[in-house]
Amino acid sequence: MFSVSRFRFASATLATLLLAGCFSVPPQEEKPVLPAHDMVSAIRAAGAREQSVIDVAPLRDPGVSAWQDAAQADERAGRYADAAAKLDQALKLNPDSPDLLQDRAEVAIRLHDYTSAERLARHSWSLGPQLGPLCARNWQTVVEIRQQAGDKTGAIAARKGVQDCHKEGVPRY
Repeated sequence: MFSVSRFRFASATLATLLLAGCFSVPPQEEKPVLPAHDMVSAIRAAGAREQSVIDVAPLRDPGVSAWQDAAQADERAGRYADAAAKLDQALKLNPDSPDLLQDRAEVAIRLHDYTSAERLARHSWSLGPQLGPLCARNWQTVVEIRQQAGDKTGAIAARKGVQDCHKEGVPRY
């Protein structure tokens, strides 16, 4: 009798477990994941929006251009460390190139190296035309990094820098 009661208990337990496995908890409604703010896109958009009368476009050295083009391809493919290495090589050839310095700052942001990014953008601004699209990218870089750091005062000051990059043309009638 002892074995029969043990068998019945085991059978009842097994049946309960099997039935419990048939029921499922309804799935929880997933909250949509909002995309993170893309700092680099905001920086490049600031440069694209800048319609200043002055837009300085330096002559490109073919050797530097090859490194810069390869870095852009790496960045588009998400290989940010490789892009940074290629831009570093280009900067060895032309260390005072404001556009290279700004490109390197943007890749530094992709690598979450915000201190270097701000330093590079400010250095680019100091060597660059201080007007036009490159200037706007320089200062928007500082805006983004100051916002990332929670420095509202610094971000406001940098926004003023972005505005100062604009130079109105002479009205012609």
